[in-house]
Amino acid sequence: MIYDLIIIGGGPAGAAAGVYAARKKIRSLLITKDWGGQSKVSPDVQNWIGIKNISGLELAKQIEEHVKAYAENVLDFDEGSLVVKVSQIKDAPDKDSLLFEIETDKGKKYQTRTIIIASGASRKKLNIPGADKFESRGVVYCASCDAPLFKDKQVAVIGSGNAGLETAQQLLTYCSKIYVLEFQDEFIGDSITREALFKNEKVLPIASAEIIEIKGDNLVSSLVYKNRKTGEEKEIEVQGVFVEIGSLPNTDFIKDFVKTNKYGEITIEHKTGKTSIEGIWAAGDATDQPYKQNNISMGDAVKALEDLYIWLQKKKSKNI
Repeated sequence: MIYDLIIIGGGPAGAAAGVYAARKKIRSLLITKDWGGQSKVSPDVQNWIGIKNISGLELAKQIEEHVKAYAENVLDFDEGSLVVKVSQIKDAPDKDSLLFEIETDKGKKYQTRTIIIASGASRKKLNIPGADKFESRGVVYCASCDAPLFKDKQVAVIGSGNAGLETAQQLLTYCSKIYVLEFQDEFIGDSITREALFKNEKVLPIASAEIIEIKGDNLVSSLVYKNRKTGEEKEIEVQGVFVEIGSLPNTDFIKDFVKTNKYGEITIEHKTGKTSIEGIWAAGDATDQPYKQNNISMGDAVKALEDLYIWLQKKKSKNI
């Protein structure tokens, strides 16, 4: 069969698109490896509007349940699969119609008239002893999600780019001491933000710092780093490590097909979510939307779906 829409991704953006597609009775398929997106690893999400606090795992469960509650007979699912290729079918039945083929890592192929890419992004992880062991037990990747959990604690922020500086700013409200560690010899990020932040007595900037190890028992208790100039190793007492060394959009399967920026993010028209290819929209962390937040991703997916729906209606009115 030929779907009217295939949604790629099961995070907040993909789920929002799925709910709206089902309610508008668009014959759709949602393909996702799993549900929930990056917040799935958060022990306590406190910025999901309408819910005071919720664990990442419970949020993922609720997202899945919400989408499936409206699925009825208009929304199908391919769960546990990753999309590996998107191509345009040149010999479509109607020369004026658009038709795309999507292939998964399990060898399945689907055809569709439109696509919403909501494949999200993956945080760059620290590759040092203790980083995996203490993930979600002191090592975290989202200040907006987890900052309140570290009230009156000492924490470290790894990375001094704009994301790292913004993380440190958010932590000022909660934490007693904030170490900002930068691998390079000089701090980066916006100079005005950096200067204002580093004037705060709670903040201790450390440059030329190579992170060696994260230590603890059940939870993080300290971090070891080496001064790259002197070779001296130091251990600092922290209860939290906020990692801000960048993220990678999950766009390898599409970056040679639609236009992307130098970071691999899909370039979109921000009013509509349209990509460089007619018939394909995108939303969420896989795009060049600068604010990577669950609530924003959902809103952008709804915009994309609304625009896509109008596009489909126009096509159908022309009997295409």
